[in-house]
Amino acid sequence: MTQTPNPLLADAELPAFSAITPAHVNPAIDEVLAGFRAEVERLAADPAARDFSTLMAPLERWEETLGRTFSPVSHLHGVKDSPELREAYSAALEKLTEHSTELGQHRGLYAAVKALRESPAFDTLDRARKTLVEDSLRGFRLSGVALEEPARSRFKAIQNELSKLETAFEEAVLDATDAWTRPVTEAELAGLPASARDMLRAMAKEKGAEGWLATLKGPVVQAVLTFADSRALREEIYTATSTRASDQGPHAGQYDNSERIGQILALRHEAAQLLDFASAAHESLDDKMAGTPERVLGFLRELAAKARPVAQREYQELRAFAAEKLGIADLQPWDVAYASEKLRESRFAFSEEDLKPYFPLPAVMQGLFTVAERVFGVRLVERQGVDTWHKDVHFFDVVDADGTVRAGVYLDHYARAGKRGGAWMDVCRAKLNDGISAHKPVAYLTCNFPPPNDDTPALLTHDDVVTLFHEFGHGLHHLLTEVDWPSVGGISGVEWDAVELPSQFMENFAWQREALDMFAKHYQTGERLPDELYAKMLEARHFHAGLFLVRQLEFALYDFRMHLEFDPARGPRTLELLDEVRDEVAVIRPPAFNRFPHGFTHIFAGGYSAGYYSYLWAEVLSADAFSAFEQAGVFDADTGARYRREILAVGGSRPALESFVAFRGREPDPDALLRSYGLAA
Repeated sequence: MTQTPNPLLADAELPAFSAITPAHVNPAIDEVLAGFRAEVERLAADPAARDFSTLMAPLERWEETLGRTFSPVSHLHGVKDSPELREAYSAALEKLTEHSTELGQHRGLYAAVKALRESPAFDTLDRARKTLVEDSLRGFRLSGVALEEPARSRFKAIQNELSKLETAFEEAVLDATDAWTRPVTEAELAGLPASARDMLRAMAKEKGAEGWLATLKGPVVQAVLTFADSRALREEIYTATSTRASDQGPHAGQYDNSERIGQILALRHEAAQLLDFASAAHESLDDKMAGTPERVLGFLRELAAKARPVAQREYQELRAFAAEKLGIADLQPWDVAYASEKLRESRFAFSEEDLKPYFPLPAVMQGLFTVAERVFGVRLVERQGVDTWHKDVHFFDVVDADGTVRAGVYLDHYARAGKRGGAWMDVCRAKLNDGISAHKPVAYLTCNFPPPNDDTPALLTHDDVVTLFHEFGHGLHHLLTEVDWPSVGGISGVEWDAVELPSQFMENFAWQREALDMFAKHYQTGERLPDELYAKMLEARHFHAGLFLVRQLEFALYDFRMHLEFDPARGPRTLELLDEVRDEVAVIRPPAFNRFPHGFTHIFAGGYSAGYYSYLWAEVLSADAFSAFEQAGVFDADTGARYRREILAVGGSRPALESFVAFRGREPDPDALLRSYGLAA
């Protein structure tokens, strides 16, 4: 019998998703890792392999091969999960983690790269190649290459255990999210707009039920908390979502992440100390712009000092409004979004629901593509017949002004069962062009919008539009790279506290009249977004900006202090430290049962550990970068070309600050963030 080739091992332009099964995963990973290890041993032993083309280029080819093999698996784990895939994914991830640690601790390879760095040939390399060599040496150091036994083996064991725990943390949140449903009566639909009712009906249909069903999918939770008149329903869904994967709530103890939080923090701390860092936070900052814990804490606390008084005023106004107009004398967290929406409607005479008919998803996508063409000179052209993981997924070629197809992107817009919540961009294929292999960059862009129904397209809130622009900004960073080496091209190698610059930068276009006129048109009449409604939208843009900012500061301070102050003798202090942070910056205090940390996948499973502050740090950069367009013209081609050349094209091939200065002509202005929130003095 002829064996079917493993689709994960095909050196193809795009993955054959329909052919991939869980059974393919580990044989493919095993084969690639075996080849990678053999190549590493050959390079380390070959004294002639000490220049870029004979040492770094082969390593990059193998890195690209490994990434190309595992990327579809990781992606399917996020968008089309199953017990069989989960098992295969976990086993493969353990092997990848072990490989990464082994590679980072390979002293022969380290000596080879170090010899290249110290050779005269290093000075002849271009900037991207130099950065790749220097980043590799830092990676060796952070992987424990200098450790002696038993610390060396202990560090390796820690990395493997952390990989398992972080995966288990995320899976517990996904399972807890999928486990909770609640039928909604017709009476409880009061206050919900038609789009939300349609979504609840679709949720019931997906489960094979009649009527309406509430779930813990993001769009459902947001709709119920914002619009449902039933306070009991709001409280129930708030309780369920804020206790996911914890010792509290409707599934108390069933998916509990409590112990994992302590284990993850303890292992990160131990690993950092093995590398001679004082804490996991110190280690995290070794390759970030901020540099020191003092600078991070100073940045966050300075923002808090300016934002918290504003947030306190906003909250007092909200409580007074809720008591006087809504009859809610004791405003609770499950009332806040509801009362805020009512206050916004009262103050600005419009609701997010008023905007949704003007944001049908197909038109928004076309508008987004037009912005990309006018600002960056690229067109997105749909390619038919591409093998995908779901019928709703579309694929687009990214075509440059000269007609060259330079990249591709998958778009997966809708929420569904087996798909993790939120929105994200990830790498499918990395750009590689070393004279032997040539691959174009390909990205995944994933959202969780409410799907269309039989007679209405998917209608987005303006927040959804902003989210879409945000993730597309990440995508452009990857797709428009001109760096030929995967480890320092696109989003790779960019300091973590600068990687959100291109995404947050793109959000600004979703607020510009010139951009909105391209796509904000009523899905039934074709009428453009009325001036009156746009004016109200702008007026409401900074509504409760203080409350939003202190919430972000709460997340950032909690994350950073958890990693900075961890003491093995005291344990994680998961809730105690959260209370301390809230005493310092919060305005709204959740009930005692709230278990926000247990679902905080960004820091316990998503790569943002001791780095959540990066969102706010990068907002300084993005707000200041966009002000160049405000000065020159939103669609100024020269400014767009300069931004593409100095920010997007160079990726991680040079420090982010250097790229920013090359674009802006100066260092970032810290006040740009406050101005963007309407909080500048």
